[in-house]
Amino acid sequence: MNMEERLRKIFSSVFQIPADYSPESVSMDSFSEWDSIMHLTLILALEKEFNIQFSEDEFPKLDSFASVLSLIRSKSEEK
Repeated sequence: MNMEERLRKIFSSVFQIPADYSPESVSMDSFSEWDSIMHLTLILALEKEFNIQFSEDEFPKLDSFASVLSLIRSKSEEK
């Protein structure tokens, strides 16, 4: 399973997105279920799945599927 597939699985699980809904269209602004608790749940799931750590400065940048994928990719390149 590649990084994007793993991320889709996390988004689907955290936000309880049905299989026919694309997580790529999920963002903090457009998805009412994405509140502060869900944001922390997502961050913890991402850190566990990808074995990375986000700084508090990065938390606000994790506001959409695309931004999360981009930040994970950049952190993976740092290793």
